[in-house]
Amino acid sequence: MKRKANEITRELLERLWLQYIKRVSYADKYREMVLQRGGKVVTDHIALRTFNTHTGEQPEGIRAIKHILTCLGYQLAAKYKFEKKRLNAIHFEHREDHFPKIFVSQLEVSELPDWAQKVINKTVKDTPYILSNSSIELLATLRNDGELPKEAAELLIADLTQYFRRPWKIPQKEDVIKLNDVSQYAAWVLLHGNSVNHFTAYINEQNVAEWPDLETTCRALAAAGVPMKEHIEGEKGSKLQQSATQAVKEGVEVRGEYGVEKILWTYAYYELAQRGFIEENGQKKLFRGFLGEQAIHLFDMTKTRDN
Repeated sequence: MKRKANEITRELLERLWLQYIKRVSYADKYREMVLQRGGKVVTDHIALRTFNTHTGEQPEGIRAIKHILTCLGYQLAAKYKFEKKRLNAIHFEHREDHFPKIFVSQLEVSELPDWAQKVINKTVKDTPYILSNSSIELLATLRNDGELPKEAAELLIADLTQYFRRPWKIPQKEDVIKLNDVSQYAAWVLLHGNSVNHFTAYINEQNVAEWPDLETTCRALAAAGVPMKEHIEGEKGSKLQQSATQAVKEGVEVRGEYGVEKILWTYAYYELAQRGFIEENGQKKLFRGFLGEQAIHLFDMTKTRDN
């Protein structure tokens, strides 16, 4: 029995979602509330963060994710630049519309102060490539043939699932704290690596009568005790509105003066997005991209007062 590329992609995304909601209770609360009301939990996009610098055997920056996505039926849709944040990004879309978009950003490490570059490079320079050789071969086969034998597909999905974590050694506590003063994004990636940065609910397909839009959904989550972003990004009726929960914190391993210890740090938030229409070639269509100013505010959702 064979498994098609779309089936493999769908199961990988489902496993990443299940991992994510175990860590991000706010996303699980949203899921529970929507399903209780007969609605649908649909993902608009998933976001990941990377370092554009030499990361040992793992491809650098966006390439660390792109080389997997292209084998799963995704292709580049648009590029973005965030000069003040020293970030570049790409969003990928699947050739079939029902798959979520994937937004991958990279920190341009060479644009940081010299000492910050050294902190990052010394931590990541010996990173192993945590995909097995057989999985690399299976990805190539999947890209060429569009399917894999069932057992091979299961092995590939399991290996890809574990790829989305921190691949480099445990960072030094002092390095994380110092780096955070220059770039909270950099500190986050040093701690979390390839881990999913956030999932995003697609409000357009939520189908809950009591919550017809982003505003009512955010209000309901806040009333249920979910800590929410103070403002919604984007005007009502515009081509893109976004908001988010606050980021959860969790104990993350670092190397302190007396060995490995855990510090409390932000992990992920749950984002919510409602898309509006644009006119293109005389036809109305849903806006599928992202807006730079809004994205900047959402990058900051992993920044908190005490880190």
